[in-house]
Amino acid sequence: MNVTVYCGSSMGSDPDYKKAAEALGLWIAGNGHTLVYGGGNIGLMGIIADTVLENGGKVIGIIPDFLLHCEQGHEGLHTLEVVHSMSTRKSRMIELGDAFIAMPGGIGTLEEITEVLTLKRLGRTDKRAFLYNINGYYEPLRGTFRQMVEKEFLPEEEMELFEFVANVDELDEALRG
Repeated sequence: MNVTVYCGSSMGSDPDYKKAAEALGLWIAGNGHTLVYGGGNIGLMGIIADTVLENGGKVIGIIPDFLLHCEQGHEGLHTLEVVHSMSTRKSRMIELGDAFIAMPGGIGTLEEITEVLTLKRLGRTDKRAFLYNINGYYEPLRGTFRQMVEKEFLPEEEMELFEFVANVDELDEALRG
């Protein structure tokens, strides 16, 4: 299975984010899955890619040419696709992914996972989408989604388009169940 992971190009303020990226990388490699990610060698992106590689897993990175310098395109990957735009990067990551996981990250991470959720909502994909809710990172977003339901912008049943998981055990159980 190709697991597309969206995450920050920085480490974030909580050391548990790094530990969670390592745990997810171990899970991906240990289960014979392939990591598909943004292609960078810094922040959580670099941690998860390095962990998968160090544990014998396969990694595919997709990076826009204009980010090769600032995100330090990872040179040790099995495949590093250099594309010309963010929209092409997102499209390729979606095209290659069989499941999608958003780790903690910033606006880019949020944009990437919400595009997947939009495609699910529109019936354009039925692939699983997860918010890796490390130490409650995505609780404010869950609250925003609940407000969308309360204000009748999001049907209640569409809260099931995505799943919140707190660790790789919950992720593994969800994917096997």
